Amino acid sequence: MRLTSYTDYALRVLIFLAAKGNDELSSIREISEVYGISKNHLMKIIYGLGKMGIIKTIRGRNGGIRLAKEPKDINIGAVVRQTEEDFRIVECFDSDHNVCVISPVCTLRHILHEALAAYLHVLDQYTLADLVADPKSYRIHFMKQSET
Repeated sequence: MRLTSYTDYALRVLIFLAAKGNDELSSIREISEVYGISKNHLMKIIYGLGKMGIIKTIRGRNGGIRLAKEPKDINIGAVVRQTEEDFRIVECFDSDHNVCVISPVCTLRHILHEALAAYLHVLDQYTLADLVADPKSYRIHFMKQSET
């Protein structure tokens, strides 16, 4: 299973915000510079995470973004489910567009469905707090990235 760049970047944004903490706001520019991701792409991701209620955006001159929930309350499996467009690993996962001639007898679909369920089950066992168990090490790394 491969995640889209949207989901990858969404998780990176959450990691950044969790590592930084909610004492100060972060900016899209700041996150863009650390990760080398375009500001325009990040704006879409920030908007989406805000609509999901995962982050809070504060407008205005001194505005920015921060987590809307505690890291322990942000489940990684739930984030992936909300940010991925679909989980159609193979054609036969999409009954509307499936033209595979062996679908009626093929067991691969069931095996891949089981694998996908296992994949998501593993992600469901982790929260953002698990990913950022040592926020200080992330902050140090982010500072090094900003200096380059």
